[in-house]
Parts: sequence; C-alpha cells; structure tokens
Amino acid sequence: MNALQDVWPEATCYGCGPANKDGLRIKSRWSPDGRSVEALFHPQPKYNAGFDNVMYGGLVASLIDCHSIWTAIASLYRAANRPHGSEPIITCVTASLTVKYLRPTPLNEPIRLRAWVDGPVGRKTRILCELGTAREITATGEVIAVQVPADKSQGASAP
Repeated sequence: MNALQDVWPEATCYGCGPANKDGLRIKSRWSPDGRSVEALFHPQPKYNAGFDNVMYGGLVASLIDCHSIWTAIASLYRAANRPHGSEPIITCVTASLTVKYLRPTPLNEPIRLRAWVDGPVGRKTRILCELGTAREITATGEVIAVQVPADKSQGASAP
C-alpha cells in the first residue's frame, strides 16, 4: 500500500517530504481496518536528547504533527469521496499542537505512530495521535488541522 505522502513526490517537508534528502521521510498509511493512520519511524542516535537512548522531545512533537496533518488530509479526501491526492488538492496546516510526554521515547527501537479523527471532519479537524514502542505509548498529541483552500496552498500540486 502506498504511503499517503507519496502523492506529492516533490514535497520538501522536513517531516514527510519525499524530496527532502535530509528529512525524516515518515510514511503514513491507513490501518488495515481503515479507522486510523499508522506509521513506523526508525530513530537514529543523532536524535538524542542529551541522554543515552532518549529521543529529543522536539522530534517527538514533529512526528506527531506531520503524521496528524496527513491523517487530516486523508480523512478530508475520504469525507469528500475522492481519490487521495486528486485535484484540486486538499491540504492542511497546523492550527494547534499539544503534546503530552508520558515517558522517555527510546532511540534503539522502531517508533509507532497511530492517529485518528476525533469529531467531525471539516475545515477544522481534530486529530488525536499516539507515539511509542510496540510495548508502550510514550507520548500523545492533539492537533487541530485547518484545511487550506487549494488556491492558497502556495504551489502544492498532486502528481
């Protein structure tokens, strides 16, 4: 299954842009049951917080933010009954981001993200996200995603 981000191969977003060779390049996909969006991230030691095997909190926030925005975009396409990435593009920006750090996030194992819509899908969509290992959730997030009109998306285009 293609990642949601693959519809914009020229995107340079630090978190998810396929064209950003220095970025995180997260890949978000609908879960098998279609109720949430999932991603797997493989952290590297360079993302440490100054303590052995502890991920930098800013990276945790970035992962939650980017993954949640793609969850909102994909949900808006679904609500419009349109193929993901079809023209005119649907895109969102972050209106607010709240992260709760529950425990340190390790660097030596894959990090799982799971996000879903909480409430109605619309111009403003509330996304909840969990981040952690296969064993435990280490952070949660809430993102309010705001849909940007296609003519205001500053040149973003689908393939």
